[in-house]
Amino acid sequence: MENTPPLLGNPKVGTSRGQMGFTLIELLITIVILAILLAIAVPNFITFVQNSRLVGQTNDLVTALNYARSEAIKRGVRVSVCSRLNNTTCSGAGVFNWDAGWLVFVNLNNNEVIDAGEMVLQVRQPLENGNTLRTTGRQRVTYQNSGFSGNADTFRLCDNRGTASGRAIAISLQGRVSTSTGTTACP
Repeated sequence: MENTPPLLGNPKVGTSRGQMGFTLIELLITIVILAILLAIAVPNFITFVQNSRLVGQTNDLVTALNYARSEAIKRGVRVSVCSRLNNTTCSGAGVFNWDAGWLVFVNLNNNEVIDAGEMVLQVRQPLENGNTLRTTGRQRVTYQNSGFSGNADTFRLCDNRGTASGRAIAISLQGRVSTSTGTTACP
């Protein structure tokens, strides 16, 4: 039998060992490269998730405010958005903490309570991951049948990163809602 050269791409064929695999050095280099890539990617991914959560919660509030405004115009009555105590009750007077979520309801008599005959239109459950939502002095936002809110205010939505990453949701006297990154304070 003649000596035949090994097949291309498999230099170990024809050797006494005949097995393929990684050497310990190759395995260690691969693990080090993987660790470096993970060390770079994981913090960026966490920031991405936190930013996405803030944007989603901001959009939820903006949607609720715009919905309340459009329902007030459509129904020809006052519609309010209030901080939520439970699914049918607004928080008590003087509570400016909206972390527990909010309610959108028809507010026929313009008081701080959901009375008989006043329908709850939307319920938002508590904010996730310990995020905070505060106002500078409002327990509720009420839209008149003209779509005007009557009072300007700014909500502050924050996570554990503080004011630079927080979101400001401003309501104008005309009832329009605008958002911006960064807030003046976080609780």
